[in-house]
Amino acid sequence: MTRFTPTTTVPETARRNGLVRSGTRTVPEEVPIAFSYGGTSHAVMMGTPADIEDFAVGFSLTEGIITNVDQIAAIEPIEDERGIDMQITLVDDAADALRVRRRHMAGPVGCGLCGIESIEQAVREVPDVSKVALTISYGDIVKAVALLSDAQVLNHETRAVHGAGFYIPAEGLIAVREDVGRHNALDKLCGALIRSGHRGPEGVVAVTSRLSVEMVQKAAILGSSVLIAISAPTALAIRTAEEAGMTLVALVRGDDFEIFTHPQRITPGSIADVA
Repeated sequence: MTRFTPTTTVPETARRNGLVRSGTRTVPEEVPIAFSYGGTSHAVMMGTPADIEDFAVGFSLTEGIITNVDQIAAIEPIEDERGIDMQITLVDDAADALRVRRRHMAGPVGCGLCGIESIEQAVREVPDVSKVALTISYGDIVKAVALLSDAQVLNHETRAVHGAGFYIPAEGLIAVREDVGRHNALDKLCGALIRSGHRGPEGVVAVTSRLSVEMVQKAAILGSSVLIAISAPTALAIRTAEEAGMTLVALVRGDDFEIFTHPQRITPGSIADVA
């Protein structure tokens, strides 16, 4: 739990249908959320202060700091008036691996190549999900996005946050997480899933944002072979999904959508019964 709330109410002056009125609006909060391992700060993200333990676990997974939730011994949020510091304690092997990684990332200032580790991380290889035995129908695509939209509680209040959901054919949408940041929402979803014992190969990741390469990387690390979005993909996201064996579906609008990679996982199926 955190004393920070995910939303707040602010005064506004609105013009609607030619009329001006004073009122209030609910908006999402955005606070610094730091991830510290062994007492040392690793990264600070601006995010929505909700589901922050899921965020800590999911970030640790998608950043390659852990490979499973059992490698985290404890998570303690430390708060002040400015933000939240997630103090994460790793088990010995994972803590040792992170210390080695930090030493390799340290380099001389001004060398001209100091960013090489960050560049390699940005274009890192992603896990191969081509062998995942999952097929979905046209109806599954439409249903996953429709259910995700319906389940976005924070977005219904604010109209200002992204959502990420996990959909299993024949079961439906089993988890949803939201955040002002699209990457954060997906990290929170990854954390929620591995904490609950679900595995990425079981289902489909659906998001309300555009598909950048980072979204493909995170979904592949989770182990999901299908990534669906309501917006468009980037060229690098398409190339990365193609190489990873991931099915990329985007621009889902009602019954319409576009398939960019590995369409063999998608079978014709009824859309009429989705609503």
